[in-house]
Amino acid sequence: MTIDWSTLKLEPMQLLDLDEVMAIEQAVYSHPWSIGNFVDSLDLAYDAWVVRSVEGELLGYFVQMPVVDEMHLLTIAVQGLMQGQGLGYFLLKHMAERAKLMQMDAVLLEVRVSNLRALAVYEVFGFLSVGRRKDYYQTEHNQREDALILRYTIQR
Repeated sequence: MTIDWSTLKLEPMQLLDLDEVMAIEQAVYSHPWSIGNFVDSLDLAYDAWVVRSVEGELLGYFVQMPVVDEMHLLTIAVQGLMQGQGLGYFLLKHMAERAKLMQMDAVLLEVRVSNLRALAVYEVFGFLSVGRRKDYYQTEHNQREDALILRYTIQR
């Protein structure tokens, strides 16, 4: 499926979206968020968005949380078949625009050191590595994996 960028619809995430969000979350992450994580994020009015095709298919989403003057990108995902076509970058652009509207200075996130595809997208977007969290993520067989802490400075 190729993306017709002019027809994509960005919408605030709603409870009604969560079945589709969970299908993507469980397909793309080895240790996905629970539906409770998403419900809590919506209840707390975190900045949560979905992107849909013109046919209404959910293609991706993100959730970010304001913390003082910085936004923390909690989760972002693109449907498996849509990965590698620029949709992650598209979501990051919207995420940064939202953070700027909320007068945030920067966006922070953690990413697995092994997630080379995501790291490449973040680097192209302009995120810089500012630290490392040792053993932050759970892996298979009760192992742990480090997270890189990335920061994107909002351009004013």
